[in-house]
Amino acid sequence: MRILLVSTYELGRQPFGLASPAACLRTDGHQVACADLAVEKLSVDAARVADLIAFYLPMHTATRLAASVIEAVRRVKPTAHLCCYGLYAPVNAGYLRSLGVETILGGEFEDELRRVARTLEAGDRRTSAEPLVSFERVHFEIPDRSGLPSLSRYATMFDGETDRVTGYTEASRGCKHLCRHCPIVPVYNGTFRVVPADVVMADIRQQVEAGAQHITFGDPDFFNGPTHGMRIVQRMNSEFPALTYDVTIKIEHLLKSRDLLGGLRRTGCLLVTTAVESIDDEVLRKLDKGHTKADFLELVRLFREHELNLSPTYIPFTPWTTWEGYRELLRTLAELDLVHQVAPVQLALRLLIPAGSRLLELEEIRSLVDAYQPDALAHRWQHPDPSVDRLAERLLQLVDSEQKRGASRAECFAAIWAEAGGGEPAPVLLPQQRRAPRLSEPWYCCAEPMPERIAKV
Repeated sequence: MRILLVSTYELGRQPFGLASPAACLRTDGHQVACADLAVEKLSVDAARVADLIAFYLPMHTATRLAASVIEAVRRVKPTAHLCCYGLYAPVNAGYLRSLGVETILGGEFEDELRRVARTLEAGDRRTSAEPLVSFERVHFEIPDRSGLPSLSRYATMFDGETDRVTGYTEASRGCKHLCRHCPIVPVYNGTFRVVPADVVMADIRQQVEAGAQHITFGDPDFFNGPTHGMRIVQRMNSEFPALTYDVTIKIEHLLKSRDLLGGLRRTGCLLVTTAVESIDDEVLRKLDKGHTKADFLELVRLFREHELNLSPTYIPFTPWTTWEGYRELLRTLAELDLVHQVAPVQLALRLLIPAGSRLLELEEIRSLVDAYQPDALAHRWQHPDPSVDRLAERLLQLVDSEQKRGASRAECFAAIWAEAGGGEPAPVLLPQQRRAPRLSEPWYCCAEPMPERIAKV
């Protein structure tokens, strides 16, 4: 079979979601081409010769971007079998089918893609009426990154002094937790699966050979399996002592496994992203986050004790946001000297309510949302106070314009306070002693997509 795998966007990373299935399909003897539309144009010739075209949809923005590409591909090769796979494929199955997608895969997708290719090769084009969501343990191959753009074309990690060429891999998928706003929950429903350590190490090894100086682990939570995660970074540090890395871990897990924080530091962890979401305990309870404001404050203390860098992320605009609550978030960041560690876009994001979201369990949410909107791939909602919605919109535009002019995080914060501070004096920021480590592509999830990213397609 001639197969084309397509990714539209994955936060500036070279997609594991293309490299992993490409290896499996090539092992089966298929001819596989990969296209990452975040950094390259789709080859019309590659689409024209493909028997199977599969789109990787790991997040909301990627799915929004894929829609127009799917329509274009259908015009180029109307006889190709179209497939979508990844986290956002099954929850948007109805919409994707309306675009002409015939097969929809969720959960652990590598072996399922292999089955689709074998079935098509045998001449059987029958499709399942329902999405195929598998949690069977995958027979992973070492990801095959041949044919993907070089790592130099992707996001880099600034380590405080220089930019480091950054690779990307995954050691696990899914999550043990059921946070109401999380897009993983409708698919994995509290389960998670690991990628074998030998496969992860082989993938890291080949990326180091390709020039990687830093590795981003894309696990939804690196401490869903802390023993598995720590074994990998210990092996990685032993083999590549100069290699740094970053991970994403829940506050709840970081506090529970606080004895591992020193191990993260010793093995080269440069940055830990954690989804704080809010500093309002009532909002955190509604989101079912599993932590409190006090837990967050304790985590900040622990990270400074261990000399680890924290990258907190937020969804500041929810149906429960108030003007004073938003100002309190800004004050808290200033008081904790975290402004330099928070990407400005994190202070302008608005809650996303996709299909199947556990947020719809809450009567107060059901009373606010409109019917599911296929064009937005979400339920639209309006804040009870229209001025809060207007503030969110202005801040998103403000952050975009400030960053385009090269403003620092402190300057962006000052501009945000000028817009939202209600005439109060701005919080005093401590002088920045050293620029905080950061990825050149801001991390965000569970939030409405950036307009400029959608426009680029």
